[in-house]
Amino acid sequence: MTTANPETSPSLTTPRRRPWLRALVAVACVLGCAGTSRFAAAGDVIRIGELNAYKTFPAFLEPYRKGWQLALEEINAAGGVAGRRLEVVSRDDNGNPGDAVRVAEELASREHVVALFGGFASHVGLAVSDFARQRRILFLAAEPLSDKLVWQNGNRYTFRLRASTYMQTAMLVPEAVRLHRRRWALVYPNYEYGQAAAEAFKALLKARQPDVEFVAEQAPPLGKIDAGATVQALASAKPDAIFSALFATDLAKFVRAGNTRGLFRGREVFNLLGGEPEYLDPLRAETPAGWYVTGYPWRSISTPAHTRFLDAYRARWHDYPRLGSVVGYVAMHAVAAAISRAGDTQTEKLVDAMEGLDLDTPFGPIRFRAIDHQSTMGAFVGRLAQKDGRGVMVDWVYRDGAAYLPPDDVVRTLRPAH
Repeated sequence: MTTANPETSPSLTTPRRRPWLRALVAVACVLGCAGTSRFAAAGDVIRIGELNAYKTFPAFLEPYRKGWQLALEEINAAGGVAGRRLEVVSRDDNGNPGDAVRVAEELASREHVVALFGGFASHVGLAVSDFARQRRILFLAAEPLSDKLVWQNGNRYTFRLRASTYMQTAMLVPEAVRLHRRRWALVYPNYEYGQAAAEAFKALLKARQPDVEFVAEQAPPLGKIDAGATVQALASAKPDAIFSALFATDLAKFVRAGNTRGLFRGREVFNLLGGEPEYLDPLRAETPAGWYVTGYPWRSISTPAHTRFLDAYRARWHDYPRLGSVVGYVAMHAVAAAISRAGDTQTEKLVDAMEGLDLDTPFGPIRFRAIDHQSTMGAFVGRLAQKDGRGVMVDWVYRDGAAYLPPDDVVRTLRPAH
């Protein structure tokens, strides 16, 4: 993954400075007054804060930025919200919880934004979520997949857009059960997302296939995998199948080493996120055929809603969309829809408007559930193949997120009362 500078548009953004994990950050701030409106000083503009790790995860976040910029342009071209133009004040959080909280405080206190959206890594999203709870400001976690965001650490002021770790894992498990492989090995990045993915996979598979054995686990640090040693350790355990939650450069190194050493030969492999163009495209001819993945087969989705988005994105950016493009696009539209539904920018009214909010997206209609603030956005599940020297998803199906969430009574036991 190469590092590039995020694209900015001065008319749209104001770039400037740039088992579950325990709480990461203690926020030193004075609680904001819940009854105070956060309209910008200029009455014709509504300011929204956005923060993300653009320098740290450019492969996902540069397309993500283009997605929300496209949405912002569409909204303002249509007259804004109630006649008010939206303005996004964007900051880089360096992929670090402490920096993210500092940036969030700056956006709320100095830039007077009415809401926050963004986030990439789960541990950063959890830190900003705790800030939102203490500061009483709406936060839409666009990308962080941690289940804790809406369950164990859920709070009134945090909502999440993407299908969570649990949801996407649950979408893959039926195929794993169908194959009935007994000996499984797991590999995942050693932080909140990876740990939660491994926990969910083991629990869900064991519940449906009691005779399953988990014979090896490898949890390399995020972005620092020793691929050769990891592949050797997994091969030594002689698994029948492998579950992986690796992504980005870790995934590319793992695929390369596994192909070289024959780890995948005769073994089924399941990989969360492995079909997302951000991580699939760099593999090119090294793409391992047959893997079961969640992802985004943008080339072959022909629904009217997706075609409209695809045409608009290509016309604006002269490029094809990645999954991050869709996430940024929908996140921006969701915030605008909440402001429109609330008829105000006062925090408590925005939160009330987000609960039960229905939204049309390139993937179809979604809802932000009142019970846990999780959206019902789904994911595409399919298999990897090679076509014309590049990796593609085939035999895919879209899984509606609403069908892969626990029952309400279980959610109530997971989510604290506030």
